[in-house]
Amino acid sequence: MSSVEKKTFATEAAEVMEPNNAKVEIVNVGGNRVMKIAAQPGWVWSKDIKPLVGTESCQAKHLGVIVEGTITCRHDDGSEITYTAGDAYSIEPGHDAWVVGDTKAIAYEFH
Repeated sequence: MSSVEKKTFATEAAEVMEPNNAKVEIVNVGGNRVMKIAAQPGWVWSKDIKPLVGTESCQAKHLGVIVEGTITCRHDDGSEITYTAGDAYSIEPGHDAWVVGDTKAIAYEFH
């Protein structure tokens, strides 16, 4: 038997985190974790998140799609990529990232 399930970030988030310059809402749907990430202009992982997690660079793997704004990601090896609204992305552990420009960035990630 097939089933469908939906969750609304605004009213059914299992978890909400609000680190400096960002908001992360998490729903669990279909046995998967989906995150809505809203990062404000000026958000930088190494400035806003690094003090909370204590690692030199982000050690999470990211798979998602950005729907608003622009983010640049720089890996520990120096390679860099910029992704913007409409881009799907996969980012391996070992990176820094920041919002580009004066527009908030909104992305959905799948875990």
